[in-house]
Amino acid sequence: MAPPARYCVPGERLCSTGEASAGSGTYTRHGFIFASLAGCLEKRSEESGLPVVSVVRDAESQLLPDVGAVVTCKVCSINSRFAKVHILYIGSTPLKSTFRGTIRREDIRATEKDKVEVYKSFRPGDIVLAKVISLGDAQSNYLLSTAENELGVVVARSEAGAQMVPISWCEMQCPRTHTKDFRKVARVQPEFLQT
Repeated sequence: MAPPARYCVPGERLCSTGEASAGSGTYTRHGFIFASLAGCLEKRSEESGLPVVSVVRDAESQLLPDVGAVVTCKVCSINSRFAKVHILYIGSTPLKSTFRGTIRREDIRATEKDKVEVYKSFRPGDIVLAKVISLGDAQSNYLLSTAENELGVVVARSEAGAQMVPISWCEMQCPRTHTKDFRKVARVQPEFLQT
């Protein structure tokens, strides 16, 4: 009979770094290994000597945005300091529930940060590729950045309801009315294009 699985919660101390090395779902602090996920404790023997301790979740568990992850989000509202978004995808994986995110004015572009105006970069309803730069807590949202050429608006609709076409890194044009709107346009990489 197999031993019962040990469940752990985030922040739970699992063992010392002298007993094992940290694997996925764990982190080390002050000589101890802690769980960073809620799930089952798994110990695997390695050829190097120390076993590897990791925490695994069920396959059905919710995927969470992590620092450095590229996410797809929809702009909900904007003001002069930031844009509020709902995170819909992590990479190409759709989320079961949306997470809230914030793109601050200083995180929109890598250069000339003081000249950035949020309303010239995003509008409510825009679909944006962004990178997670900080995790949220109970009161705040995930902090996101579009300060790379590959990040920014990928889909926008004009006032006439047509999908806008990018004409430069800072402008999109309505194919129906030919009006131009300012946006922080993403240079979409081939891996994000769906055929």
